Amino acid sequence: MTVSSVLDPSEARDEISSVLVVGTGLIGTSVALAVRRHGVKVLLADRDPSAVRLARELGAGEEWEPGRTADLAVIAVPPQVVARQLLELQKEGAARFYTDVASVKALPIALAEELGCDMSAYVAGHPLAGREKSGPGAARADLFLGRPWALCPTERTAPEALRAALALTVLCGGNAVEVDAAAHDEAVAVISHAPHVAASAVAARLVDATDTALGLAGQGVRDVTRVAGGDPALWLGILSGNARPVAAVLEAVAADLAGAARALRALDAGEEPAGEKLTGLLSRGVTGHGRIPGKHGGPAPAYVVVQVVVGDRPGELARLFQVADGIGVNIEDVRLEHAPGLPVGAADLYVQPEAAAPLSEALRAHGWHVP
Repeated sequence: MTVSSVLDPSEARDEISSVLVVGTGLIGTSVALAVRRHGVKVLLADRDPSAVRLARELGAGEEWEPGRTADLAVIAVPPQVVARQLLELQKEGAARFYTDVASVKALPIALAEELGCDMSAYVAGHPLAGREKSGPGAARADLFLGRPWALCPTERTAPEALRAALALTVLCGGNAVEVDAAAHDEAVAVISHAPHVAASAVAARLVDATDTALGLAGQGVRDVTRVAGGDPALWLGILSGNARPVAAVLEAVAADLAGAARALRALDAGEEPAGEKLTGLLSRGVTGHGRIPGKHGGPAPAYVVVQVVVGDRPGELARLFQVADGIGVNIEDVRLEHAPGLPVGAADLYVQPEAAAPLSEALRAHGWHVP
């Protein structure tokens, strides 16, 4: 259930005027930068002094000193460490309320209960946003804009704590969704954790690929393997914290892949009926892809792609967008594909169907090559 609409930014700012961010990596520093834009006072803490120093230099806040208290503490550490960090902060009296941003939720809650943490002041949270890069240097204040932000209160969570966590989500620009912790973990196994492993398995095939194969690589393999560039140590912590749901999804994927391999070998042997099994998997893939919500939620709209040849020069994309703006066309999405060894590439501009022809004509009129 989406709950962001119950608070507007001004009300959220009244709820939390100060935030302590513990863990100044990508997510923690991005949270700090986001709330700072609303005038929230931010205190920073990390076991790595250099990470705090860099976050401070980026304008994320000032270093926290024990004894100082914030309205809300945001715990941005690996899932297995959240509960222990929560207990330490609560013993310090570091904040009135506490939340975390780990991508696994049942484990931190269970460990926090075992350690005897004050569960009334804690709301487990998870912003579903990130980048392949890590560390404070990769942080962005707009990282969470429009992104789902799961909040997983328990029966013991105080309403005031939930409201503080909701206020954080609103100030960061996220869309808060209240969800049960176990349901959350099963969901992210399907949409995030297992896909990361699957992408890594595909990318691992490239380790021994020939130079010829890599020279032929196009946007397809880049799209499939993009998330495989994440930090292995970070992902080991995430996956081990959600091991059972992820394993179940991977076993289902492995069964599909094994079936596809058998069908291909049968086709190679001349058994044409085997193609039906392969087509079935491909068709289910089309159906599943079509269920991914669009950028505004709900069914994904059927955009039309206008492809434009662009030079690898500064300002090219800006010029494209200026043409679109000049005729009142909104570019819904854009993807770039570079031509290896050449100073040109292709920009795929995703627009509403009725906008494709006017945009193509306008681009040609401004000298762009539109195939």
